[in-house]
Amino acid sequence: MRAALRGKVLELQETFSVLDRARMPVLVAVQGGCIGAGVDMISACDCRYATEDAFFVIQEINLGMTADVGTFPRLCHLMPQSALRELAYAGRRLPAQRARELGLVGEVFATRAEMLAHVMDVAKDIAEKSPLAVHGSKVMINYARDHSIADGLDYIATWQAGMYNPETDMLESFVAKNQKRAPVFADLLPVKKGLRTE
Repeated sequence: MRAALRGKVLELQETFSVLDRARMPVLVAVQGGCIGAGVDMISACDCRYATEDAFFVIQEINLGMTADVGTFPRLCHLMPQSALRELAYAGRRLPAQRARELGLVGEVFATRAEMLAHVMDVAKDIAEKSPLAVHGSKVMINYARDHSIADGLDYIATWQAGMYNPETDMLESFVAKNQKRAPVFADLLPVKKGLRTE
């Protein structure tokens, strides 16, 4: 029975880990309460934004359990330890502005409309960049988060040796700038089932 429960927890963890591994950045906009599994989900996203009325709660402690779907492994990289531990142990609400001060969210907005306009503007800026360069940036940021500086430097060198081609996206960037037009980049090929993207 315990082995089955462990398997179920691992399966639930994967539902959010796919956001962390997605080839393109995942932006999340939070309005109102982000509670329990919501915190698990947003912690797996690349960029987090909130309205002034948003709040965050590690609710599991209030239910007599330990958060188990990704909150702690990810929030330890996003927030100072003392603040995270207080949230984890006390189960209190973290208001949006304080979440911004602690680094959990990047920006706080007065209204939902302002927040969504900003998020869509960021998404537009990302969409105008080389998909391969954006994907590579995400892979490198995640790798650096999980490894030493020396390992990260070695991995980026290997990535560039295998993935970087200055005659494609970089050349297109220069040509498009010279021609005063938006660059046109090749899409990433679809991922074949079962293959890792990093």
